[in-house]
Amino acid sequence: MGLFSSNRAVWLGLILAFAAIPLIPGIPDFWITLWDYIGLYSLVAIGLVLLTGVGGMTSFGQAAFCGFGAYTTAVLTSQFGFSPWLTLPFSLATTGLAAFLLGLVTVRLSGHFLPLGTIAWGISIYYLFGNIEVLGRYDGISGLPPFTFFGHSLIDARAIFYLIWLCVLLAVILSLNLLDSRMGRAVRALRGGSQAAESFGVNIPRVKLVVFVYAALLAGLSGWLYAHMQRAVSPSPFGINAGIEYLLMAVLGGSGYVLGGVLGATIVIVLKDHLQNILPKLIGADGNFETIVFGILMVAVLQLSRNGLWPLVQRLLPKPAEKTVDESAPALALRTMPERGALLLEVAKARKQFGGLVAVNDVSFAVKAGEIVGLIGPNGAGKSTTFNLLTGVLAATSGSIRYRGEDIAGLKAEAIAARGIARTFQHVKLVGSMSLLENVAIGAHLRSGAGVLGSMLRLDRTDEARLLREAARQLTRVGLGAHLHKPAASLALGQQRIAEIARALCLDPALLLLDEPAAGLRFAEKQQLAELLSQLRSEGMSVLLVEHDMDFVMKLTNHLVVLDFGEKIAEGSPAEISVNPVVLEAYLGGVE
Repeated sequence: MGLFSSNRAVWLGLILAFAAIPLIPGIPDFWITLWDYIGLYSLVAIGLVLLTGVGGMTSFGQAAFCGFGAYTTAVLTSQFGFSPWLTLPFSLATTGLAAFLLGLVTVRLSGHFLPLGTIAWGISIYYLFGNIEVLGRYDGISGLPPFTFFGHSLIDARAIFYLIWLCVLLAVILSLNLLDSRMGRAVRALRGGSQAAESFGVNIPRVKLVVFVYAALLAGLSGWLYAHMQRAVSPSPFGINAGIEYLLMAVLGGSGYVLGGVLGATIVIVLKDHLQNILPKLIGADGNFETIVFGILMVAVLQLSRNGLWPLVQRLLPKPAEKTVDESAPALALRTMPERGALLLEVAKARKQFGGLVAVNDVSFAVKAGEIVGLIGPNGAGKSTTFNLLTGVLAATSGSIRYRGEDIAGLKAEAIAARGIARTFQHVKLVGSMSLLENVAIGAHLRSGAGVLGSMLRLDRTDEARLLREAARQLTRVGLGAHLHKPAASLALGQQRIAEIARALCLDPALLLLDEPAAGLRFAEKQQLAELLSQLRSEGMSVLLVEHDMDFVMKLTNHLVVLDFGEKIAEGSPAEISVNPVVLEAYLGGVE
């Protein structure tokens, strides 16, 4: 992100130098053809970077989407007389529709079921291409017309070079723009931070489907180009072996970096060409021995450079500029807070049962606007489970949860977040590779409506500036203003907990749920946190607090609810709870 925003002259020089390659006298056509193939493979690998490296969804089936793009244009040009240029929207539409339908099922899979699912439909589509009469079965379709441009045929490798690499350049720019946006942060949160993102209004299935379809469209574009460069299509380039090869490119180049996809495609294509010539002579037998070398190379890269080879190359290139915060950006609109003292949250006989285990047993309590309520109890008392019920992470087995008069017990996490309930987590859930600023900006996801297409075309810059300004404001408010651009993983645990509070505040909540916010904080930091929470209370915000530091809780809260083994055993003011014998028994084993 921001890769081309600094040292633009350097990048422009590199692009122009690359564009001059076909014009250099003496370069064989074979090498230009090789670069053409690198460009085609790069398009697919870039999509896999977003899908697998950034979004965490491993796919072995991208070659099938190349086939949809290639066969669509092949049928339209060979059987219906379409111009190759006019078939592009049809190729992309067919690919996009196929990806949408497959994605509806695929992206809901998790763990090893996801890659197995992509292998299954990748193999199925390969055999489908080979058995449909109109597609020429395994013989395919030949005699496709080449691209023409103002009467000039792009039939040779040098002529089509510029079209292919123009598409690659556009794919790189659009992908970088997408990742450098509100939607891009949601995509990056899929890998390790999806539960937190969902709690701030990110529709996880939708985001997964968006990136799945986008990656497929890049593959469909590659297939469209391939069909008219080769002037023939057959099922063989669209099988599972090609899908594995595309994934290898993304991993070798750097699965978390857009340009890593281009680097990986270059390495694999060049190595494959040389190894296919050298290895049979060394071994004295014919065969696909290059696959063995690629396997060894994959293991070596994963052991020595888990992020791929692009970070090593990146050290030699201009350093990307840090995200800037536009302090003059308009402030985001604020939520209307409930009247102080009004009933905000009412939990009535909430119950959560996992089989025979009752984690929360008919718990009832209320939170009024403008007060801090403590939810306390020993470890395993059901406090975090109660938080998960309130925020839609878990569905209640029975009982009701009413927020501002509305029953929210059946709502999903993103719908509850939209109503003004924000939370932190018992175990910190930040995306370690993202900067603190970007992590916190996820909290403001619902306060902007910028979409995918607007993000890719940079039409979202005003909204983006407002979101980043809000994130920076909240980080400064909690005392982390000096760490905006540091990776979240580089901060101490206590600082990460405070950062989670800043992220929650970015939602502009009416009710803030804090799960052990003082854990890992030093004495002075706890005092600052207490001052912050008191300030929020004075501004009309309500806080429901889970915390084991009883001194911190007693001094701060207006009201306490005590749980033990999933049941409410006491409720009252801090003074009443401090001398309650039932509470003392639960915590200390007795009044003594």
